Amino acid sequence: MNAQTIRQAFLDFYAARGHAIIGRSSLVPKDDPTTLFTGSGMQPLLPYLLGAEHPQGRRLANSQTCLRAEDIYEVGDNRHTTFFEMLGNWSLGDYFKKEQLGWFFEFLTGSLGLEPSRLYVSVFAGDRQAGVERDEESADIWQELFAKQGIRAATALIGSAADGYKRGMKPGERIFYYDASKNWWSRSGVPSAMPAGEPGGPDSEVFYEFEHIRHDPAFGEHCHPNCDCGRFVEIGNSVFMTYLKTDSGFTKLPKPNVDFGGGLERLAAAVEGSGDVFKISLLWPLIQSVEKLSGRSYGDDPKSMRVIADHARGALFLALDGVLPGNKEQGYVLRRLIRRAVRFGLELGIEQSLMAGVLPAAVEAYAGAYPELKARQQALTEALQKEEKTFRQTLKAGIRHFEKEVSDPVGGEALFKLYDTYGFPLELSLEEAGRRQLSLAPDWRQKFDAAMLEQRERSRTATRGQFKGGLEGQGDTHKKYHTATHLMYKALRLVLGDHVVQRGSNITEERLRFDFSHHQKLTPEQIRQVETIVNQQIDRDLPVSCREYPTDQAVKMGALGAFGDKYGPSVRVYQIGDGDDRFSFEICGGPHVDRTSRLGEGGKRFKILKEEASSAGVRRIKAALV
Repeated sequence: MNAQTIRQAFLDFYAARGHAIIGRSSLVPKDDPTTLFTGSGMQPLLPYLLGAEHPQGRRLANSQTCLRAEDIYEVGDNRHTTFFEMLGNWSLGDYFKKEQLGWFFEFLTGSLGLEPSRLYVSVFAGDRQAGVERDEESADIWQELFAKQGIRAATALIGSAADGYKRGMKPGERIFYYDASKNWWSRSGVPSAMPAGEPGGPDSEVFYEFEHIRHDPAFGEHCHPNCDCGRFVEIGNSVFMTYLKTDSGFTKLPKPNVDFGGGLERLAAAVEGSGDVFKISLLWPLIQSVEKLSGRSYGDDPKSMRVIADHARGALFLALDGVLPGNKEQGYVLRRLIRRAVRFGLELGIEQSLMAGVLPAAVEAYAGAYPELKARQQALTEALQKEEKTFRQTLKAGIRHFEKEVSDPVGGEALFKLYDTYGFPLELSLEEAGRRQLSLAPDWRQKFDAAMLEQRERSRTATRGQFKGGLEGQGDTHKKYHTATHLMYKALRLVLGDHVVQRGSNITEERLRFDFSHHQKLTPEQIRQVETIVNQQIDRDLPVSCREYPTDQAVKMGALGAFGDKYGPSVRVYQIGDGDDRFSFEICGGPHVDRTSRLGEGGKRFKILKEEASSAGVRRIKAALV
């Protein structure tokens, strides 16, 4: 079985057991402003795990694309990636531990054909201080499942991962009790950290043993299932949301839930047998593309090839979900992925067209499950290639300046000059210092931050007197153009897609100017469509109203804001249209006209005067009422 057939086998397995197969959610969360990316399969389903009814029932399953940018520097070994797929199944107040653990064990040993003797599991050791009992029920279920395979599974009390390195494993032990730092789930962490009203519960992880990988004592004296040496790799985790924290302790939930997640790449690596996730069918074709581009083999420099394959794949899916390279939030992470891939490509001698050489293999590997990749392949490739080309120019200049400006040890002032004067990103300067085996001055961070703070203060002084929200006045014409900007923003998203996000605006007596994320020039037809939509809303004489909301509530209600803006506890939201007839709903400081028909006074119509590039991945429109 390869990774593609494992994905389908999982979905078929749970569909046969009454689960509705739901689609994946975007890598950019739409209803969770607290995080940049969807980092787990359960994240989009959290409202339903907390009690809301899902429209497709109480048994669900899917394969969710995920991205964890915090793992970017871990990529390079045999198992870490930033982008991955999480196979998941959920019970919303339906079945519980016996069915969940039994089915997953059946899937592993039956559908995937994994050897039961290579499987080890962990369960929750309890928290006596918090009043939460040991999960002996899960341990008993696991013992029965292994016994049916002729395996006697002894239990062992470990505690923390640090305890595991001291204790190690004894022959016959297969079920390991770990403390809350390893085998408890809640949004707030361990039981003692949970506030009243928060649900949580124990989890049970399954590990696959790669017997040919020997324990590395650098990670700890003894090996155990939660060891980071690579001999044991977690391939699935069942969370049993059982408890509700109250002012007086923990009480059982009336309808406990199951949340399961299993990494597709790691499951495929277990089936494939090498323990290297980059040799599975979703990633090996990318590695082969890098080999072809570089003229070198995987064994020559596996770390560089792994970084390129992972980062190119992650960049492709971020672009698919509407992210464009930029300097803030999701766009910044995408930019880092592309730039790190290019930088590691140079280590292999790849000096041009890295994205164009690798992305076709990624599209082919995923097109069966995500056909939208094939449909948008050219546009996605062009967007990522454009960032690669821009960066190669920055990189060449940056390395020249690095050689002139930096000495050993590397100081914070030099790093800031590279960043501020020459546009060379800090993380690349640090990686370049590492490549050259240069040490960092003990106070480099403080000096860098001090220079950054001083530069920001200079910027504030220079911009003092500028008008909030891009509005240079408060007169009637300014109000009309401010309202027209809201109408055009929504029209652009309707015509081009939800990836369009405001990047800046400026309004004068003569025109409005609007910057937005989009990777290519608008066609004449798209411009006409935007103009038509705006003028239709003007003709509809829609009411314009303003209301203040708590910021979290406004975002959950779908209010749009400028990309990267930071808001306080409450915001003003302007709505154009009423109820089901609402056209625009946007966070803004105002002011606006009271009805859209005011924009058409004197027979004026909305007209786009100019559409052009503003910066990489950002377009600029100038428009007027004429």
